[in-house]
Amino acid sequence: MAGRPGARHAEAVLIRTATGADWPAIWPFLRAIVAAGETYTYPRDLDEATAREMWLLAPPGRTVVAVDDDGTVLGTAKMNPNHMGGASHIASASFMVDPRYGGRGVGRALGTHVLDWARAEGYRAMQFNAVVETNTGAVALWKSLGFQIMTTLPEGFRHPTEGYVGLHIMYRLL
Repeated sequence: MAGRPGARHAEAVLIRTATGADWPAIWPFLRAIVAAGETYTYPRDLDEATAREMWLLAPPGRTVVAVDDDGTVLGTAKMNPNHMGGASHIASASFMVDPRYGGRGVGRALGTHVLDWARAEGYRAMQFNAVVETNTGAVALWKSLGFQIMTTLPEGFRHPTEGYVGLHIMYRLL
């Protein structure tokens, strides 16, 4: 596994359903990622109660955590129907990896898990509604997992240092 720093850690990633007891480990990195304002369309001053309600989903949604052998929360994902009614056969998901554990395959493990979940639940496709084009690591990961950029909303996202940048809609059949 030489050549990919941290790749040896990817095998140790366990993904399990998140519980309320995981929230104290999720909140610090979720808060920091959202406050940075570089990758999510959430308000940068998102409060903890609202964040918890948005992230820890009830069925038919699901929230998971990626943990290492010691139970340390490395990242998290939430998955859900993208829309209701006639479009409820399309899934969506959101992902956050604690920056301290980036580059270890956590995002890929979460992405693969979410795709497997969506297939098992009978979804026909998955759509990401708002992938910031300057989030090149995420864009590359999603492309490597079979997603395509369907369109880009020019200047759809106001990045704190890059100014107005594009917002991708990405899609993949299951």
